[in-house]
Formats: sequence, structure tokens, C-alpha cells
Amino acid sequence: MTELAAHEPRNQPVPRQPDEPSELMRWVEDARQANLVAQSLAATNFAGPFRGKPDEITAAILAGQELGLKPMASLKSIDVIQGQPALRAHAMRAILQGQGHEIELVESTDTYCKMRGRRKGAEAWQYVEWDIPRAQRLGLLGKDQWKKQPKTMLVARATGELSRLVASDALHGLPYAAEEIDGYTTGEIIPQRAPLSISTITAPAPAAVIAMPVTDADDSSDDDAPDWENDDEAEPALWPAAAQPGDSIPHP
Repeated sequence: MTELAAHEPRNQPVPRQPDEPSELMRWVEDARQANLVAQSLAATNFAGPFRGKPDEITAAILAGQELGLKPMASLKSIDVIQGQPALRAHAMRAILQGQGHEIELVESTDTYCKMRGRRKGAEAWQYVEWDIPRAQRLGLLGKDQWKKQPKTMLVARATGELSRLVASDALHGLPYAAEEIDGYTTGEIIPQRAPLSISTITAPAPAAVIAMPVTDADDSSDDDAPDWENDDEAEPALWPAAAQPGDSIPHP
């Protein structure tokens, strides 16, 4: 036996390497950290429409992280419209440009928009055009934002369409611009109205006073109730609940 063989250790256990955390485990840890940040931001004005909703903030931060956005940028870039998360148009352009893709505004007026873009490394440009007749065919012109700022909405529509053509992989699960989703109102989260059921209908509490209109005008419509707060002529006189015929009517 050689001297080298005499000193060679035998049956020595090999130390076990710690298991590498899986991708899901790393994501869970990211979610936990994002929730800690969300708890701090939920009570601030920086949360915007997500104010008071730490779970929504957590989801926005995680979604933005997959797009390469930092937490505060995510809150300013992602909206929830009719229950659908979506990027704002300016955020789409920023994400594509940040990854080296090109997207440019060629022409823009109140009635027409033309944009072009091309993928990083590509030579050919992709062109997208949006105009008022196209928006009209889709029934968009009756929406509030199309009435107020058609130029901005045309650019937003062109941005969403062009971004999907050039680099849809850069947008991951948020391929649509918030301005493309019906009901968009400048970043406002639109609440989902619960369906009306019998259990949700409650009888009104008995009023302490009885409201009677002082005008003699004949209202032929029973559907539209008068706006007591805004119509001085239709303001009711207040009768005490216990008033009897012949009692004097107090004037407020």
C-alpha cells in the first residue's frame, strides 16, 4: 500500500448541498415583500385609485415587476378597468422603448393618428392608422373621453395596436392599453355593481316629517323624481308628522 493510499479517507459522507429555491418559491417571497410595501403605500395619496387596497397594490407591483417596472412606476402605469388590469398607453411605449424597440408618432390631429414601430434589430417598420371614422364604426365616439380628448384617445388606440404588432412578448399578460377598454375614465377603478336581489332590498325607515310640494304644476312624468337640492322652485314645505287638519303650517 502506498503512502498516498494509506492517507486517503474512506466512507466519508459527502456534505449535502442546500436545495435551490424553486421559481415559485422565489415568486412567493417576492409577493410577501411586495405586500409589505403595499401595506405602507395603501394609506398614501401615491396609491391613487388603489388607495386603501393593499392587495390590489401588491398585485400591481408584482405585475409591473414582470414588465420591468419598479413599484411606484407600476402604480402609475396599471389601471383596473371593469375588472380587467391594463397598462396605460404611455407605459406601453416606455416598456417597448426600454427594451430597445422603436415606436414613433408620425402624425396626430383630432381626427387622425398615424404611428410606426419596429422590433429591435428589425429593418422594416410596422404602420398603424386610427381615425374618427374607424372609431365611429366601433361605437367609441359616444364615450366621455372620446368627446373630451379625441386626439389623445386616437394615439392610445394606435399605441396599443402597434405595441402588440411589434413586441407582444414585452407586454406579457397586459397586452391592452387602459384607454382601449370600454368605460375608461382617466385611471379610475370602475366598481363592479352587485346584482340586485330581494335580500338586498330594504324598506325605507319612517320619516319624521312628510314632504309635500308647494307648487301646483302638474308633473305628467312619474319616473323622474324632482331634484330637491337643485330646484328651488320645487323645494317642499315640511309638515309635522302629527299635523292635523286645521293646524297652522310652520314655515322653515
